[in-house]
Amino acid sequence: MRREVLQRPKGRSAVLATGAAALLLGAALAPGTTAAADTAPAKGTPATVTADALPTWQVNGVVWSMATVGNTVYATGNFTKARPPGTKAGDAREVARKNILAFDITTGNLITSFDHSLDGQGLRVAASPDGKRVYVGGEFTTVDGKAHSRLAAFDTATGALVAGFAPKVSNKVRAIAATNSTVYFGGNFFNVNGKSRTRLAAVKASDGTNVDTWKPTADDDEVFALALSPDADRVIIGGRFQTLNGAAHVGVGAVSAANGASVAWSSRPIPAKQGSAFSYVTDLQQYKGVVYGAADGEGTHWFDGRFAAKADTGDLVWLDNCYGATYGIKPYTNTVYSVSHAHDCSSAGTFRETTPRTWHRALSETTKATGTDHGSPSVNSNYSEQPIPTQLHWYPTLAVGSFTQQDQAAWSITGNSSYLALGGEFPSVNGRAQQGLVRFAAKAKSTPKVGPVKPAAPSARRSLLSRKVTVTWKATWDQDNASLTYTVLRDGKTAVGTVTRSSSFWNLPSLSLADTAPPAGKHTYTVKAADADGNTATSAASRSVG
Repeated sequence: MRREVLQRPKGRSAVLATGAAALLLGAALAPGTTAAADTAPAKGTPATVTADALPTWQVNGVVWSMATVGNTVYATGNFTKARPPGTKAGDAREVARKNILAFDITTGNLITSFDHSLDGQGLRVAASPDGKRVYVGGEFTTVDGKAHSRLAAFDTATGALVAGFAPKVSNKVRAIAATNSTVYFGGNFFNVNGKSRTRLAAVKASDGTNVDTWKPTADDDEVFALALSPDADRVIIGGRFQTLNGAAHVGVGAVSAANGASVAWSSRPIPAKQGSAFSYVTDLQQYKGVVYGAADGEGTHWFDGRFAAKADTGDLVWLDNCYGATYGIKPYTNTVYSVSHAHDCSSAGTFRETTPRTWHRALSETTKATGTDHGSPSVNSNYSEQPIPTQLHWYPTLAVGSFTQQDQAAWSITGNSSYLALGGEFPSVNGRAQQGLVRFAAKAKSTPKVGPVKPAAPSARRSLLSRKVTVTWKATWDQDNASLTYTVLRDGKTAVGTVTRSSSFWNLPSLSLADTAPPAGKHTYTVKAADADGNTATSAASRSVG
């Protein structure tokens, strides 16, 4: 749910004490600790990419959409300049890039041979299955000064604009899905190449002429996203519409790829509009026969989350009812990554609403259902106690941008088998300047450096009846490791013992350990937290006891 109207372009925990002088005491663990998967997950749980923000070329505006072909990411949006990572706007190395660019996902470097200009913002980019083309849709009317009305194609081998593909679309294109021979697209247009089309159309990849047999209609509002079934015999359509081909299909439905006739779609993840309150689909991605969808809800506790449905039937696989609008989604091996402004995931058994409200702008979860919804359904929900995935422990921090004046951070997400990229309007990631574009990598492709948040100083209390000192502290947390090991140090150098426990930013258990036989005299105690990647953070010292 968003308070502003969207204007997007108009495991188990384990405890261990070691050392002859150490004794583990009670450690209170709060409920709701279902997220335990991370970069070093328990057996049977998918690993996430690390939370380390890798250096990437930046933009001076907003990235609305991205697509990856091999190691090349094509990004489109509303921007005029690109610059190297770690630099400020106006740097001498800054170059002109008007609303479209490409970069290498393995290095973050700008691909200088792909240099084009759109005279209006790009809203969607998608690749053909063979990877030979990328298609860009939006609000532009020219590309490199040549007439290409709201839809254009680029050759990925040469980087050249495909001159012979120039359909004339009357208004904005927001959604694209392509085969090697046909380009399906949607948006808010009513005419393509001089022929009537109602927000949906298809053209030939060879020359951009209409496919006259494909004329479905989204009758009452915009189309935002398209996806194809694995055998490309059906097109899944998402958006703001309440009807598709004249029949009730709220936000999502499917049609034949051959003739545009409606085909079966059984699930109903998007609730029907009521007055000014409504939800709609913002993104669709098909992966291994399942369509993963992102949704935005305008109104209090309308559907804001993510869903998964079988591409060939529409049968619901799971529905994640976290609150906080979702803008982009990317299924990735056994995980699903998304960008949003989630603020209440109690239905997933993780973080709850806070006062004042806090937002978490990038999430990861399993591709498969693993449980049942923990909370009440949203207003006007079509489901109760629906299957849900497991939210994984991956929480990079994206700062809110100002370019669109919508108080958002990331709007799009893409990647390949080893890297993930986010695009949007964020000015920084994990507290470091990185504007509009950022990369993350699988652990095998990076050296994880994001470590635990520095723990607070522990308290130390000596027993009245013995020399034993009890050290108590609040657990800390780590952005991409749920399980942390704490070493209690006497006088900053002597290890007393260790405790291993899972934690998260919403669940910080109290932990204790006893130093049963400290030497005579006064002592201080510190706690060093370590993650599975070897990163550490050490607390300040306790008061002196003895």
